[in-house]
Amino acid sequence: MRIPAWTEDELVLAGALVVKNGWRELRTGDRDVQELSELLRSLPIHSPEALAFPSFRSPDSVSRKTTDFMTNHNLYSGKATRCGRPTVLMIEAFTTREAEMLQAAQAIEEGIASGELHSIPRQPDEVDETGATAIEGRLLVRWALARERDPKLRLQKIEQLQRRGRPLHCEVCDFDFARTYGDLGEGYIEVHHVTPLYVSGTRKTRLDDLACLCANCHRMCHRSRPGESWRTPTVLREWIRKSAQAPAH
Repeated sequence: MRIPAWTEDELVLAGALVVKNGWRELRTGDRDVQELSELLRSLPIHSPEALAFPSFRSPDSVSRKTTDFMTNHNLYSGKATRCGRPTVLMIEAFTTREAEMLQAAQAIEEGIASGELHSIPRQPDEVDETGATAIEGRLLVRWALARERDPKLRLQKIEQLQRRGRPLHCEVCDFDFARTYGDLGEGYIEVHHVTPLYVSGTRKTRLDDLACLCANCHRMCHRSRPGESWRTPTVLREWIRKSAQAPAH
């Protein structure tokens, strides 16, 4: 077995370290590097086989990854080290969305420190059908999906809509389960966080943070693509509008 490639979560944390250091690499003996090495080895995404490797996410490997971030940044004038496409995409994410990516790193760190991320079981959709995960990190997707599937939270959101006299249909495409499926679909809807965890932080979910969506729109809001993830219902509505206006092939 080879040492597993760096995951998005690990790259988020390493990238944040480099950004905070002014896009400069950090050496093996640096205290921040050693602390990150310990944190990476504690993430609840690693197999026992990976952790058995003495060099797995060692301070040396963490330092090397910070060098990858520094030398593959577009402002670096020297020779770039070899790194994979996930690292390049993460560099682009930090370059174009620095504040959001730093928030993502902070949310992962807080989730690990509190122990909450360790207690959340793997979610069926945290990795999509292509094997891709969100650029902000698989653990944040796992956390968000677990929250969205909380039956108490979903029921409270439905009750809120009923009190406000609003119909129970998808806020993106207007699909109504009851209208289509009759009694079988009565009272059914899925909920989605309007603001991703890496922006909202780890505070308790408020009902106004949630949107009611059909299963299709919910999946499209979460679907990851290289360098892009997590669409709000507003953004998804715009995707639908543009798709409807596009000429037929």
